Amino acid sequence: MIEALQKMGITIDVEQESLTITPGPLTGASIDVGLAGTVYRFLVAASVLASGPVHFDGDEAMYARPIEPVLDALEQLGATIDAGVGPKGRTLPLTVTGPVKGSSVTVDSSGSSQFLTSLLLVGSQLPDGLTINLTGDQIPSLPHVEMTIDALRRAGATIDVRRDPISFTVAPGALNPGRVTIEPDLSNASPFLAAAAVTGGSVSVPHWPTSTTQGGAQIIPILEMMGATSSLKDGVMTVTGTGTLKGIDQDMSECGELTPTVAAVAALAGTPTRLSGIAHLRGHETDRLAAISTEITKLGGTCVETRDGLYIEPAPLTGGIVDSYEDHRMATFGAILGLRVEGLSVKDIACTSKTLPDFPSMWAQLVQ
Repeated sequence: MIEALQKMGITIDVEQESLTITPGPLTGASIDVGLAGTVYRFLVAASVLASGPVHFDGDEAMYARPIEPVLDALEQLGATIDAGVGPKGRTLPLTVTGPVKGSSVTVDSSGSSQFLTSLLLVGSQLPDGLTINLTGDQIPSLPHVEMTIDALRRAGATIDVRRDPISFTVAPGALNPGRVTIEPDLSNASPFLAAAAVTGGSVSVPHWPTSTTQGGAQIIPILEMMGATSSLKDGVMTVTGTGTLKGIDQDMSECGELTPTVAAVAALAGTPTRLSGIAHLRGHETDRLAAISTEITKLGGTCVETRDGLYIEPAPLTGGIVDSYEDHRMATFGAILGLRVEGLSVKDIACTSKTLPDFPSMWAQLVQ
């Protein structure tokens, strides 16, 4: 994200624990998004503010990541889109050319909350602001949208949210974030906390916020329902396994990114688990529902896809190779199973570098 914004003309000074971002007009650029779906979707929307065309490309796996709803919305505003065609609609490589002149779009965000978030982020910088009308049957990962709205309001944006029908109106105006403290990524903490639950050990994670809008925070009540205990003291979250794991029936729509972690714990539990509300995971880095089902079944467990989730019936698992599918959360899924299943290895654990560059060494340090 930093490199892409710098290519688009923004000055970003990187220090050890802080970034200083100096705003300025966006320029045309050529951007490689790699495997980063967030960078891809957010900057595709922001590129309509650039003074010239912005060209995007990325790793081959990104060609299967959906972005059609964002492109449709930008075209409704008058942007010009030149894109390739893939199995899920238009895809990389693509070029976005502004400017835009409209102030109202209709978008189906049921495939990803990022479709909505990307438009919310640019709304205040459009000449007449932006009204986003939603279609579709759900907004997955709703806490992420709430986190975006909170951040924008703190920066000075005026956002009106209407419930029936659902729409978001962002008034035009300058943003001034000032000094912002970024919370740690609680979803990234989930495999480590799950490690405590599946082994009967104890893991502590520092800098845990006392209150947060992050969906990743739901890992704590979920692990407690599955048999673990937790405590928060002086900003340190500690999860302790009790030696017993039980299955759950859980709607994961607000925290879908936790699904691989929860599924790994469920595969080691003593009773069945049903996870629902996560059909949109079929469009993540890989089809996560198919991947999880395939890998658990391959190891001797029972996991079947449902219309919008997974049903997992625990069984003794045997060793083997868990495929990561170039998906960082599938790699950590396999790492959790490996704590309990002898002879298990994970293919391409290095793909965790997308969000946790030193995951292998961090994981090794868990064992004492």
